[in-house]
Amino acid sequence: MDRFDVIDTCTRMAWHADQREWELAQVFAEKVTLDYASLNGGKPVTLTPVPIIKGWAAALGCYATTQHLLGTMDADDAVSPASFQATHRKADASLWTLGGSYRFGLVRAGDGWPITTVVMTTAWSDRTR
Repeated sequence: MDRFDVIDTCTRMAWHADQREWELAQVFAEKVTLDYASLNGGKPVTLTPVPIIKGWAAALGCYATTQHLLGTMDADDAVSPASFQATHRKADASLWTLGGSYRFGLVRAGDGWPITTVVMTTAWSDRTR
């Protein structure tokens, strides 16, 4: 059951972001380390869920729609790797699509497995317009 709970948590994070359902804080631990260095440079940061959600809402808000697809995951040690492809479409039909992998760290907390770490490794990126 734990394996399915871990997979469900990671999938809900992507689904809620694409649906702009910002109550996705339920998938995060009290502190989360985010590492997008392969995409944006810089260093990993540790944040609480509220600034993560505000940042994602602002960053994704300029797109008319997004789709984050997660692939194969193995959640045996509460470290769950996933392949991804994310497509972001603006109202003018311009696209930004990228792919790579995520590594999610999770911790058992009560009945669930909140996310404590998100490491994104970008393998490719393509923009139109």
